[in-house]
Amino acid sequence: MKPLLCSLLLLFAFSLSAQAPTAVPIPNEPHHHLVLENDYVRVFRVSVPAHQATLLHQHDGPYVYVALGPANVINAIQDKPEVHLVMADGQVGYSRGGFAHIARNESDTPFDNVTIELLRPQGEPKNLCEQVLPGAANGPCQKVSADSEKGYSIVPQIETGELKLDLVRLDPNATKIAITPHTGTLFVVLNESELQFNSEGSQIKRLRGGEVIWLEASSHQSLANSRANFSSYLQLSFKNSGAGSKP
Repeated sequence: MKPLLCSLLLLFAFSLSAQAPTAVPIPNEPHHHLVLENDYVRVFRVSVPAHQATLLHQHDGPYVYVALGPANVINAIQDKPEVHLVMADGQVGYSRGGFAHIARNESDTPFDNVTIELLRPQGEPKNLCEQVLPGAANGPCQKVSADSEKGYSIVPQIETGELKLDLVRLDPNATKIAITPHTGTLFVVLNESELQFNSEGSQIKRLRGGEVIWLEASSHQSLANSRANFSSYLQLSFKNSGAGSKP
């Protein structure tokens, strides 16, 4: 009787394990499209049609994400209760990772975002001027207020031992804003925005909402807002990729 019972228990356990879904790596999830990769980041454009869902996919490390348009999503983390997320256009989030999940779009419009995997250890994050990661410690909020002469404003979002993330808003038709990043820096253009990057001897790069560009430390660029309305972008500065961290 005991051997039969053991056999049934083993068969039941094997059946349960066979039914458990297996998470795919992010590059193998068909709604995630890799657009940039280097030693610091892997950047994905994510688009989930209305009332559809991603496959179960694995986030091994920390990542930043930003909504391109409003979002109404069920975040179904494996072996945890589902969480309903409602995000505004341009809302930024930070996750420590270490889980697999399914993102299920509950709205009648596509769920679009940019997901930025952080490939180096980050340490403990600190919220700056926004509560990007609920429950995280708060650091100093040092805003750069809008200035008609400079043509931009800066609102720091979150900081780790490796990264500082700022939200930058350009005035309508702002032109010839000189930028020389002191570190390797990722720029993510937000929804309904258009930026023009110009460096000496190079072709002008025009980027629209959801597009990204990486600038090496000490590169000299001129930045312009190509629209008659405000344009916004995220600026992710990686502290260990150059000297200093101030944009």
